[in-house]
Amino acid sequence: MRRYKIAVFFLVIILGLGITATGHSSLQAASLNIDFGLGEQEGALGPLQMLIFLALLTLAPSILIMLTSFTRIIIVFSFLRNAIGLQQTPPNQVIVGLALFLSLFIMWPTLGEINETAVQPFMAGTISQAECLDKMKDPLKIFMLKQTKAPELNLFLSLAGEDSLTQEIRPELLTNLGMQIVIPAFITSELKRAFIMGFLLFIPFLVIDMIVASTLMSMGMVMLPPSMISLPFKLMLFVVVDGWSLLMETLVKSFH
Repeated sequence: MRRYKIAVFFLVIILGLGITATGHSSLQAASLNIDFGLGEQEGALGPLQMLIFLALLTLAPSILIMLTSFTRIIIVFSFLRNAIGLQQTPPNQVIVGLALFLSLFIMWPTLGEINETAVQPFMAGTISQAECLDKMKDPLKIFMLKQTKAPELNLFLSLAGEDSLTQEIRPELLTNLGMQIVIPAFITSELKRAFIMGFLLFIPFLVIDMIVASTLMSMGMVMLPPSMISLPFKLMLFVVVDGWSLLMETLVKSFH
């Protein structure tokens, strides 16, 4: 049996060598050539450049989200859900969708300015691609600088080895700052504001938890979880004071 397997193995090898020898010309005709050139036309994207472009395109949503009001809004919504004591209500899809559309509402003037000053002239052929990108950065940079505090901006200016600001931030005079300084300063400032708003959201719900816990202890109901009793009261408080409208109004006005 073993000799039979060895004979079959060598027969397959011989047949494979024969097919390779006889079909060598046809295989050469069907070979695949990969060219990583930059293209024959001037300004054309080569395959390697196109690969890099597609890789950056996959990161574009995350990059754009970090440059808008989305970060502050989604963090505040997460703090609100934890303060009330709801783990999966509203669901993550609802919170993300609400944060996206609220961010679109807040960023609409900036997006309109980008469309008028950069996109439309580029589509009409009056400006080049490089000029379009430069004009797109200015309104977005002004928006970020309006939301950035001086300590955060001075932090990254000092880390970059540049002079710190000695006066109040004026976005129209700071547009010459590089995006490598403006973006991390903006994100840091957004995180700080979001955590402050989250702390203020926790206070009324924390008071309700303390009142319910002390009441249950005074009644001798030590084994009853206070969170189970306080949850309906927190929901009722949030609905009675029209919490969603107040939160939306506060978030929108915080960017003005």
